[in-house]
Amino acid sequence: MEKIASFQIDHLRLLPGLYVSRVDRVDGAAVTTFDLRMTAPNREPVMGTAEVHAIEHLGATYLRNEPEWKGRVLYFGPMGCRTGFYLLMAGELSPLDVFGLVRGMLDFIIAFEGEIPGASARDCGNYLDMNLPMAKYYARRYRAEVFGQIDETRMHYPD
Repeated sequence: MEKIASFQIDHLRLLPGLYVSRVDRVDGAAVTTFDLRMTAPNREPVMGTAEVHAIEHLGATYLRNEPEWKGRVLYFGPMGCRTGFYLLMAGELSPLDVFGLVRGMLDFIIAFEGEIPGASARDCGNYLDMNLPMAKYYARRYRAEVFGQIDETRMHYPD
C-alpha cells in the first residue's frame, strides 16, 4: 500500500501553523483540507481529550454560524494525534484566504463564557469530557504564535 500524504509530512520539523494539507476534487468541485497544527508534533505534550473536545464544539459552532463562510464549511474536527484540527472547506483556498476566519474562531473560543454548545447528554456522546479553561489556553497560545502576524513559514509544510 502507498503511504498516504499526511504520513509523508516531516513531523519532526513541523511547527504550529495553518497549512493546506490537500486539495481534493469531488465531481469537479474542489475541497481544501486545512491543517490547523496547534502544537509541535513529537516535541511537546499533545492536547488532552477534554480541551480538544471543547475546541471542537466551540470551533464547529463558530464556523457553522459565521455569516460569510458557513456555507463553505464542510467539517471541523480533531486529528487523532491530538496536535491540531482539520478544517475542510468547499473551494480551492489558501491559508491566507481563511486566515481571518480561523483567527475569528480563536477569538470566539478565547472570549467564550458559559455552557459549551452541545455539552449535554442529549446532544453529545461524551458531554462530560470538556475543559473550557484549557481550550482557551490552547486557543490563546495558537493565536499568539501563529496569528499574531502573517508568517509564511507557518503556512507551508517543511520540505
